[in-house]
Amino acid sequence: MKRLAIIALVICAGAVIVGTHAATQTATGKTEDMKTQSENLKKATFAGGCFWCSEADFEKAEGVAEVISGYTGGNSENPTYEEVSSGRSGHLEAVQVLYDPAKISYQQLLDVFWRHVDPTDPGGQFADRGPQYRTAIFYHDEDQRRLAEEAKKQLNASGRFKKPVVTEIVPLGKFYPAEDYHQDYYKKNSLRYSMYRQGSGRDQFIRQAWGKADAKTPGAAAAGYTKPSEAELRKRLTPFQYHVTQEEGTEPPFENEFWNFKGEGIYVDIVSGEPLFSSTDKFDSGTGWPSFTRPVDPNFVVEKVDRTYSMVRTEARSRFGDSHLGHVFPDGPPPTGLRYCINSAALRFIPKADMEKRGYGEYLELFTKKD
Repeated sequence: MKRLAIIALVICAGAVIVGTHAATQTATGKTEDMKTQSENLKKATFAGGCFWCSEADFEKAEGVAEVISGYTGGNSENPTYEEVSSGRSGHLEAVQVLYDPAKISYQQLLDVFWRHVDPTDPGGQFADRGPQYRTAIFYHDEDQRRLAEEAKKQLNASGRFKKPVVTEIVPLGKFYPAEDYHQDYYKKNSLRYSMYRQGSGRDQFIRQAWGKADAKTPGAAAAGYTKPSEAELRKRLTPFQYHVTQEEGTEPPFENEFWNFKGEGIYVDIVSGEPLFSSTDKFDSGTGWPSFTRPVDPNFVVEKVDRTYSMVRTEARSRFGDSHLGHVFPDGPPPTGLRYCINSAALRFIPKADMEKRGYGEYLELFTKKD
């Protein structure tokens, strides 16, 4: 079945006008050779329907250096987009992910993949129909095959989906980078991409299958916002960072990294990378700890009752990293009247200038409002 193409949805007088996913350029400027400069990077390859969407989702994961849209799984050499989208070449739209295993594991990449596809659909993905849009995991070695098979088995056993998971797990053959205009499409054509994605039904499915927070981030944990293993935490964090985030420690006031820091940007969980607070909501509380009036997104901050030290306080923790962040007090300034008193040791700062390339571009509008 020919792919149902949706680039732009223009709503006018209640009518939805559907354009095409095809484009006219055919240059191939984004090649594998450009993306394999570091010996520390490894590769993973996935097919999740529209590669614009898969590329956007994987590039938001911390530890992912680059994602290349392309074609694999067919018989012909050097297929074009027109040949693949017609279904005649036998290839699937796919993405090749170059990642740093010291920052994100293959298991975490699998989590990103599962949470952004409908793994029970054998006939395509969402609005895109046909075998060229079916899901598949293309393993590069036996370790990837084993981990993928285990993850598929666990997902089937979880009962999350009423239908069985049909995603294929097959060895990778030749991977062909797609035409240049397909690379970073979500950045270069953000409006068209946004409307395409909204009209495709992908995010609606994610929201239904995984919950509101997962769809909004998109994918929250799926975007790489997960807690590493104990061994990885010990390796990645300093002893004091570990003490604060994992043992509910507290750093001394006025002797921590961000209490008087005034840079523009956002603060993310040092464990998971999930966005927590913005400099636009930071204020000088006089306490000697970084203080904020609110989280950058309440989906990422969990509040719990803390009864330690014969007191009743509200603890703030990150949702997916489960890091102890600090406490929330009702003595903050307007507009919330709250003070999120946070340990610097639980935070990593992402400067405004780096937010887009680090995968936090959606939060740049916070600073536009302040200009």
